[in-house]
Amino acid sequence: MSAHVIADDAEALAVAGALAEEFRAGACARDTERRLPRAELDRLSASGLLAVTVPAEHGGADVSALTLAEIFRLLGAADGSLAQIPQSHFAYVNVIRRQGTPQQQKFFFAELLAGRRFGNAQSEAGTKHVQDIRTRLTARPDGSYVLTGVKHYSTGALFADWIPVLARAEADHLHVAYVPRDAPGVTVVDDWDGMGQRTTASGTVRLADVPVPADRVLPHHLTFEGPQLHGAVAQLLHAAIDAGIAGGALAEAAEFVRTKSRPWFESGLDSAAEDPLLIQRFGELALQVRSAEALLREAARAVDAARADLTDDTAAEASIAVAAAKVRAAQAAVEVAGALFEVAGTRSALNSLNLHRHWRDARTHTLHDPTRWKIQHIGRYVLNGTRPPRHGLL
Repeated sequence: MSAHVIADDAEALAVAGALAEEFRAGACARDTERRLPRAELDRLSASGLLAVTVPAEHGGADVSALTLAEIFRLLGAADGSLAQIPQSHFAYVNVIRRQGTPQQQKFFFAELLAGRRFGNAQSEAGTKHVQDIRTRLTARPDGSYVLTGVKHYSTGALFADWIPVLARAEADHLHVAYVPRDAPGVTVVDDWDGMGQRTTASGTVRLADVPVPADRVLPHHLTFEGPQLHGAVAQLLHAAIDAGIAGGALAEAAEFVRTKSRPWFESGLDSAAEDPLLIQRFGELALQVRSAEALLREAARAVDAARADLTDDTAAEASIAVAAAKVRAAQAAVEVAGALFEVAGTRSALNSLNLHRHWRDARTHTLHDPTRWKIQHIGRYVLNGTRPPRHGLL
C-alpha cells in the first residue's frame, strides 16, 4: 500500500474538506443498504489523512489538535458512521507517540505513512464496568506473548491492517498489543446491529492464543502515571464527530425546508422558509451548533497548549475544556438531529428519505460515555479546584 504524505495543517484541512464532500454524496445510501465503506476508507488511507499526527521527525505533518478536531468535524457532518471508524486509529497512534520505543515508533510511523489503518479491540461485554478488562497477555519464556480474549464494539477492526488490543499482562497492568488483522487466532465478526452508525462494523473480535512478539506490545498503564492527554485527545475527536453530526443535520434540515416543505396554511405565506416561526427555530438550532463548534475549538486549543507545556495543571485544563465541548456537542447532536423533523414537517419522516439517520447516528454515538460524569468533573474543578482523574475517557 502507498499513500500521499500530507505536508501541513492547511493541506490536511483541504484534503479533509474535499473527501467530506465526496463521502457525503453516498452517506444516505450506505446507511440504508448497510453498505460498508471499504472504498471510502481506502480513499481516506490513500489521501494521507490517517498519518497526519505522525511526528515531523518521522516524516509526518504532526498537525495540531485544532486541525485534527476540524478534520473529524468535517467528516462527521458528511457521514456520522464513516467519521467514527478512524477515531480509535488516532487514539492508538497517540499510544505509540507516548509509550513506543524508538524502534517501535520507527516501524509503526512508517506503516502509517504508507496508509496502514489501526482498528481497535478494547471494550468487553459482560464485565463489571468499562475498565474491567479481562483479555490476557501471557508471557512466554522467549519474551513473546500469547493473547486470549473476546472484544466487543470493535470499531474499525474489520477494515484494519493492525488491531490494537487492550489487555492485561504482568501484575494486571494494561498493555496494548498491536496485532495484524490476519494474524493466526484472530477472528473479526461483523455482528454489529446498532440502530445508528450502521456502517461502522463495530462488531466482535475473538482472540484465540494469538502469538504476539514482544516488540508489538506497549505498556499503556504508564500513560496514566503522569500528566497526559490521551483521554483528552480521544474525547476531543468524539466531540468533533458529535458537532459534525449536529451541523450536518442542520444543513440538511435547512435544505429540506427550502426545497420540499410546505408552509403551514395559517401563515399565509408561499414558502415554508419565510415562516417567522420556522426562522426563529432555525436560529435557535444554529446557536446550538455554533456553541458546540466554538467549545470544540476552545478545547482543541487547550489540548495544543497543554501539549506544548505538559503539566498537571495544563493537562487538567485540557481535560475540562474537552469535557465541556463533549457535553455540549452531544446535546447539540441529539437535539438538532431530532428537531429536523419538527422543522421539516411530516414528509421528512418517510423512511425512504432516511433523514432519521442523523438522529440515529447521534443517539448511538453519544452513548460512548455518559456526559453526566463529565459535568460532575467540571463542577468539582470549578468549585473546589479538583483536577479530573487520569483515564482514557476524560
